[in-house]
Amino acid sequence: MTDQSNSPEPPKTLLERAESMFGMGGYKPAKVPNELKKPVNRRPKRATPKPKLNESEEAPVPIEAPQAELRAPPEPVYVDVKFSDKQHPLNRDCLSRYGLIQPEGQVTELLEEFRIVKRQVLQSVRKAQEKGNGALAQRVLICSPHPDEGKTYCAVNLALALAAEKDCEVLLVDADFAKPSVLRMLGLPKGPGFMDVLARDDVMVEDCVLATDIAGLHVLPAGNHTTSDSEYLASHRTAQVLDRLTRAAPRRIIIFDSPPALAASPAAELANHVGQAIMVVRADRTGQNALEDALTLLSACPDLKLLLNAAHFSPSGRRFGAYYGEEA
Repeated sequence: MTDQSNSPEPPKTLLERAESMFGMGGYKPAKVPNELKKPVNRRPKRATPKPKLNESEEAPVPIEAPQAELRAPPEPVYVDVKFSDKQHPLNRDCLSRYGLIQPEGQVTELLEEFRIVKRQVLQSVRKAQEKGNGALAQRVLICSPHPDEGKTYCAVNLALALAAEKDCEVLLVDADFAKPSVLRMLGLPKGPGFMDVLARDDVMVEDCVLATDIAGLHVLPAGNHTTSDSEYLASHRTAQVLDRLTRAAPRRIIIFDSPPALAASPAAELANHVGQAIMVVRADRTGQNALEDALTLLSACPDLKLLLNAAHFSPSGRRFGAYYGEEA
């Protein structure tokens, strides 16, 4: 083994050599006094004197500033539109010619049938209003898959039946712009109507409504036909006009007589603005495929109903109207 006892020591650092020469005795931290001297040329802060109170006085209670109450903005108040007071009498001969309900006539099988229909319509309106659907619930679309299935016939009869209600007002809108027939069936004069209101901002809808001699029944003509009927119906103007007609009149029911769903596109556009739609189908003509396609086009409407027209058979054997004609 190698003897390492005489191996040279490692060289000292500069600090170690200075310590051995000057006898510094190791490094020690400087002493820090417990209390520091007070600063010079600084004035002490003066304490704010508290007011002296007499024996009969009490310390004042700090008053908190009142906080502003958060109030919801007031709801806007709408005023119902005012229709013209000029009455246009319905032509009773036209009503009879087209097989419509006679307002002053006897109770017939036709009237009783549409009384049942209107009860279903009014019940759906009330349920939709209770759910908060608002004015949308007051609008009813009458449609059919194909032409000549009786949609206008049913729309006019439903309007006549609803007008007999004691707390209901009806506005029948002819929305079949290409082939309007409501005015002809009722014997009313032609004039500006629904499409004119949608196409022109300066035409007010209430100025186009015709008041009839039937209490609670008003009619809005189709107006002048254009080549952009669907585009006008899809515009914001349509929603504004319909909102103007229903927002301040919760008892007003609007009945739309629309074009056939499979023959013209306005029916699908109107389905976006109504709370329920009634699809009129003929028992002897409408096919299942056509019915399914028409219902698909109206799928934007939340409530779809079917009305079977031209049915001559009743499984229960019911026959309305004869009961009232029997003598006592």
